[in-house]
Amino acid sequence: QVQLVESGGGLVQAGGSLRLSCAASGRPSSNYPMGWFRQAPGNEREFVAAISSSGDNTLYADSAKGRFTISRDNAKNTVLLQMNILKPEDTAVYYCALKLSPYAKYGTYVSNYDLWGQGTQVTVAS
Repeated sequence: QVQLVESGGGLVQAGGSLRLSCAASGRPSSNYPMGWFRQAPGNEREFVAAISSSGDNTLYADSAKGRFTISRDNAKNTVLLQMNILKPEDTAVYYCALKLSPYAKYGTYVSNYDLWGQGTQVTVAS
């Protein structure tokens, strides 16, 4: 059974940067597409970024394009989300997710993913 654990969240001033990490344990995650989502209070969980199993292909929400970068280190079973030029509207709990379909195409919907981490809080102060 694969478990996902996020880290790297915190409080940052607008314009600052954070790097989120998602570590997979229990089974190598290298065969599976993964993604990052976020959920602000009162809002539904929304797609942020996704990466293919190889890391060769990525996809971003419009709100993340040009500011966020998703990457993965399959040797370390880790997926990263580098977030730059953070804005107060980026404040949310960030979740990583894994799709249990080897080499499948990633998706942008919550229902596309099978496993979720517990989330890490990101707060951007204005």
